[in-house]
Amino acid sequence: MTREEVDAVARQQELGDVINELGVRQQIDPDEKIVGAVVLLTVEEPDGHLSLRCAWSEGMSWIERIGLLRAAERAELPADGAHDWRV
Repeated sequence: MTREEVDAVARQQELGDVINELGVRQQIDPDEKIVGAVVLLTVEEPDGHLSLRCAWSEGMSWIERIGLLRAAERAELPADGAHDWRV
């Protein structure tokens, strides 16, 4: 591991408080259990540029992460015909 990688790991922080402060909420029923999460972050760098970062639950494979991202993308797309502007 390089010195830069060691420094980066040392600077990592848990995102719970950050997510809460942003007002991210989800209804979870008492009989449901969250088993994993992928978090996309828009980060403003000190120089003003925006970057996109991704974090995920420990133990998730790359295929689980990609699958979760693709499923979320589909859930956010408008329903068939919703984007049809013809009158």
